[in-house]
Amino acid sequence: MNTLKRAAMVGLGGQAAGDHLPGLAQCRLAELVGVCDIDADRVAVAADAYQVPGFTTVEHLLRKVRPDFVIAAVPHHAGRAVVAACAEAGVHMLKEKPFAIDPHEAAELVALCDESGIELMVTVQRRFHPVYAAGFQLLERIGIPYLVEGRYTFHCPDPAAGWRGRAELAGGGCLADMGYHLIDLLIWYLGLPDRVLADTTTAAVPGAEYDAEDTALVHLAYDHDLYGSLLISRSVGPKTERLTITGPHGTLAVERGIVRLLDPSGQIVETLLREPAWPYPPAALIDRFCRVLDGTAPNPSGPAAQLPHAAFLAAAYTSVATNRPTAPKEFLT
Repeated sequence: MNTLKRAAMVGLGGQAAGDHLPGLAQCRLAELVGVCDIDADRVAVAADAYQVPGFTTVEHLLRKVRPDFVIAAVPHHAGRAVVAACAEAGVHMLKEKPFAIDPHEAAELVALCDESGIELMVTVQRRFHPVYAAGFQLLERIGIPYLVEGRYTFHCPDPAAGWRGRAELAGGGCLADMGYHLIDLLIWYLGLPDRVLADTTTAAVPGAEYDAEDTALVHLAYDHDLYGSLLISRSVGPKTERLTITGPHGTLAVERGIVRLLDPSGQIVETLLREPAWPYPPAALIDRFCRVLDGTAPNPSGPAAQLPHAAFLAAAYTSVATNRPTAPKEFLT
């Protein structure tokens, strides 16, 4: 019988409240033993609600509680410090995306994890979702892909608000934030593109001062005659998330919770649907990380596996600045 892993929550914003803390309450292989946030009021509320000790610094939490792993859901610019503290303390880490804000930081974090021997898994949830796994298996049915189209959009009332509106703190806008999930799916299914050309805009809120894009359009090219585009926006409703890949024998259409296989004329050949009850998905993700720590399951989103994501983003933002296609492989270290 597995011993419950001791988990601590670092960062008590919406992601923690909506996903990770309910997931910890429902998962089978871990228990919450501490919470941490720089906001003392948030700490007090969460510590009281879950009856665990609360802290305002990661270092204090790690010294006093000694968890088996930390779940980190902090602003993007704060992620490196949390990884460094966990690495120094020898504490494993389940980290919200993005892994890093640029390729240099990504390489530095890979080295930190390797040198300390800690296990780190990035919460790219679609890697653990059976519908997306089924989509990957069905991909061979369409033949060699020649077209890919992705869209991930929703309406945020104020894209300029908070640290997410500042590129320096967020590492980018919607492309680096919510777009990370679509980029991960693209890399998983099709590999890293050979060239990208991106355009971004901050026009959703006229007169507002923010420099982290609310909308991005990325054109993709692979050397083996595969082309496509991604549209990502946190200003365009309704909420839509899909990736469609077309080959000579049909199209694979993947959306959140459903995958469809279509013939060349667009007729549905096969459909797979999943309707999970929340918060089961976050609980399953936490249990999976516990199995990674036990050595009974592989880690599909470890540090080294995130380097292509950082390279993709760096190439996309470079192409915005130069107005020229850029090769993501130039940024791989």
